[in-house]
Amino acid sequence: MSVVVTGLGTIGPWGTGADALAVALRDGRPCARGVDRAAGYHRRGSARASALVPPEALAAAVPPALGRRMSPCSKLAVGATRLALRDAGLPDRPAEGVTAVALATNFGPSSCTEELLRQILDEGPEAASPFAFTECVANAPAGQIAIFTGARGPNATVMQREAGALLAVARGAAEIRAGRADRALVGSVDEVTPLTHAILDRFRALSRSDVARPFDRRRDGFLVSEGAAVLVLEREEDARARGARVRARIGPLARAFDAGAPPHGWGTGSDALAGALRERVGPAPLDRVVSGASGARAGDRLQARVLRAAFPDLAPVLAPKGVTGEFGGGFLAAAVLAAEGAPFGPTAGFAEPDPGLGLVPHDGRPLPPPGRVLVSALASGGAAAWLVLERP
Repeated sequence: MSVVVTGLGTIGPWGTGADALAVALRDGRPCARGVDRAAGYHRRGSARASALVPPEALAAAVPPALGRRMSPCSKLAVGATRLALRDAGLPDRPAEGVTAVALATNFGPSSCTEELLRQILDEGPEAASPFAFTECVANAPAGQIAIFTGARGPNATVMQREAGALLAVARGAAEIRAGRADRALVGSVDEVTPLTHAILDRFRALSRSDVARPFDRRRDGFLVSEGAAVLVLEREEDARARGARVRARIGPLARAFDAGAPPHGWGTGSDALAGALRERVGPAPLDRVVSGASGARAGDRLQARVLRAAFPDLAPVLAPKGVTGEFGGGFLAAAVLAAEGAPFGPTAGFAEPDPGLGLVPHDGRPLPPPGRVLVSALASGGAAAWLVLERP
């Protein structure tokens, strides 16, 4: 059974909609903005930039009356869902069939978590807001999508860090193939608060130069991002029957685990991961590789070693996180655009090859239309996921 992508909705630092993201990727334009440091969470000399959603972009996607009972994270998820359904030619509440939801997140509704803890610590447990409590859990955005769309199928929240978005796609496709759902809303969502930013900086995860440099010799960390991307998945026969545009076909899906990875870092098991990738993706040629390289020193090293070991004749490697930042769904949305043949400019932030990697990402030159695109996501902590997107 073929499963296809018929809708793409995204909200991020680039604005609202896939077209806005496509322009940023074509121009190779990073979407960085300054972070509010007034609360005093940040240390002197800490990272100053993040890829934040412009307030007007979120307001355009989620009217105040709709979002008044939602956290910012849930608003992002529901807003991206509205855009995805519209893109697929479906109403907000599809009347026919069963809809599943599979949504990845890394931090969940962190602003509501912070609000709830502040209330409890400052005023006592009795002051805890019921709204903050129900919206502070990681599965609140997926639940809000189900409420908004009337989805009554399986509902899952995936928390596997950088690999989460691809694992959410795998979960949604599996629900359709197993006959438990007729369509699936899958994707990723995150919000970034000043506290989240400051904590990541103290772990030395963020770029102190405030520029993500995927695969570059000078890379010093990633640019954390917020936003959401949601895909509509359907059976190909159903999509064709209703005359829907098919953006991409879901090809082979693979996952693995690097057992030697530390809980909060990348491992060194590139040979084992490369073997799993070769075995499960198959020998058919690839026309693009959309890599999850983000500027993290160890993470990019592992990405490069896995790809080189798996594919001696490596297809052009795109590294969209130089534009989108890490987290927030931009990577997944960029992968779908790559499968459609959208032009990608020079890899943002890349200037000096790292001789230890042996990999130079895409330089912006025009590429022929793709047939098969590999999407590669390796996570700190050991999770690994790969997805092949095929041009229909």
